[in-house]
Amino acid sequence: MEALFTFIIKSGSLIALFYFAYYFLLRKETFFTSNRYFLLAGLITSVVLPFVIYTKVVWVDPAPILYSPVVQTATASVNHNYVSTYNQLPIVEEEPFEINWNLISLAIYAIGFAAFMLKFAIDFYSLNSVLKGKKVKQQEDFKFVDVTENIAPFSYFDYIVYNSSLYSETELQSILEHEKVHSDQHHTVDVIISRIFCILFWFNPIIWLYKKAILQNLEFIADNEASKKLSDKKAYQYTLLKITTHETCVAITNHFYQSLIKKRIVMLNKNQSKKWNYWKYYAVIPALAAFVFLFQIKTIAQEKKALAEKTALTKNEDTQVFKITKSTTDQELKDLTAKLKSEHNIDVVISDLKRNSNNEITSIKIQIVKENGKKQIIQVNSTKAIKDCSIVLDTNDNGAKNVTLTTEESPEAPTMVKTQNVVITDFKSSADAPEAPDAPAPPSAPGMVAPVPPTPPVFPAGALPPAPAIDMSKMPKPPRAPRDPKDKVAMAQFEKDMAEFEKKMEKFQPNIDAMSAYGDAVEEIMSKREAIFEKQMEQYEIAMQKFNMNMDKFNIDMKMKFGNDSDYENNMKQYELDMRRYELDMKQHEKDMKEHAKQMKQHAKDMKMQERDRRAAEKADKKA
Repeated sequence: MEALFTFIIKSGSLIALFYFAYYFLLRKETFFTSNRYFLLAGLITSVVLPFVIYTKVVWVDPAPILYSPVVQTATASVNHNYVSTYNQLPIVEEEPFEINWNLISLAIYAIGFAAFMLKFAIDFYSLNSVLKGKKVKQQEDFKFVDVTENIAPFSYFDYIVYNSSLYSETELQSILEHEKVHSDQHHTVDVIISRIFCILFWFNPIIWLYKKAILQNLEFIADNEASKKLSDKKAYQYTLLKITTHETCVAITNHFYQSLIKKRIVMLNKNQSKKWNYWKYYAVIPALAAFVFLFQIKTIAQEKKALAEKTALTKNEDTQVFKITKSTTDQELKDLTAKLKSEHNIDVVISDLKRNSNNEITSIKIQIVKENGKKQIIQVNSTKAIKDCSIVLDTNDNGAKNVTLTTEESPEAPTMVKTQNVVITDFKSSADAPEAPDAPAPPSAPGMVAPVPPTPPVFPAGALPPAPAIDMSKMPKPPRAPRDPKDKVAMAQFEKDMAEFEKKMEKFQPNIDAMSAYGDAVEEIMSKREAIFEKQMEQYEIAMQKFNMNMDKFNIDMKMKFGNDSDYENNMKQYELDMRRYELDMKQHEKDMKEHAKQMKQHAKDMKMQERDRRAAEKADKKA
């Protein structure tokens, strides 16, 4: 589940990177075909790059074995404690009930995915109902379908659908040239790809803006290519205005009217962009490189094998190794203990055995009582299958036998380091054990008497720039196109009104630009504050990990010296539970801080609502 959420975050970040690069750098350029492939490359990169991981191996010295001799008296024997710990996580205790947000999130995603998939299927059915039973006229590589329904002209792969009774011969020629470009360049593939990504990432608002940008750019391509084949460019623009009256269209197709008519007319009359502006396509490369170096390099620590190889050379032919793997059965464990007892007089007790759904061992406790009365214990507590454990039996030249418990757990498997706790103990029988020393002091922050967790950061606050005052009532209203395009007087008057409207819009444009600049400024300030807060949270999490590591070391030391039944350890377990509750409170505090950041961003979005209202009003007037 964590891997899925990580992929979603990485993929969403890449989609946002390509979208904002297009919006701020390429949206106003006339490199329409290059923009098409840039946007498609962004979608492909967003799903491929998160899986491209470079593995970096770092060689480290073997993990040291802590050796702490405890001398009883001058005549007493030496008691040795060997502790080998490969992670610093405590044994899991019972925790308060928590809501499984992972399952809830997955359920919400599944519901949304199913709903949009159903909508996708309905759109295909609607398209099929339009094409079913219609007469198809084959011409070159195109299949023309003349329908009687009052729908906007559209193309779907090789099919071009239109209603010839609604347009004059000149208008129909303009429409067909436009749709031929869509069909010839396979724009339907772009439409379907963008729709699939909207279904997969339906919860991400950027993907819907991304889809809109793809569809709009396809219209720019078709307008640009069609206008080159037509002699009268103004007649083509008048045809665009006429098609705006058709609101009925079929989804997952290329509609003749797909985006705001003003933008299409502006791009038709815009001068060709200069070739040196192609540098903007390469501006995204440094950001992709930074993404790879920051998130796609996996560092793996491996132990140097020199010590292990040296130890292996010292073993003689009398060494016997009895392995316990994750798939060892209960009967095999019983046979092993019986064999060691009957053949070597070694008592082996196996307890605390737990298995997962695949019948693999996840937790086990192995206790060996040697001939001299010493004991050795291996405890493995994990959420995943254990690594191999071995009972090594050496026979020296004098015939004496030496039994050692070992484990293959090593830093070569970072995923196991986070979840598995291995403790190896070697001590005498309890009757001969010396008096326990004083309990070690619990870990604490520098200069403090009691353990004090680090203080969580607070989201940066500060004043935001004042919002510009804009009177939206002064925004000019677009003129209405005449109902009869053949009325030359009305069309001439409409053309004059359009020219006057453009002049008024140019005067009003600075107000819109000021509002947009204000929104960008607020977003930039909030992004910087969020970046500062995230860095502080990373430092806080590192500090909490160090604090937990100290607590884990302390707990292991207590277990080695006092066992599992001491009152002091029970008190420390309670203290550990309290600390866990405190950590949960800190996580809730972090969520509250992030919610505060969202509210601050919402403030910036509210300031953009006026501009959205203006666009909605303009669109409504055009439809009217």
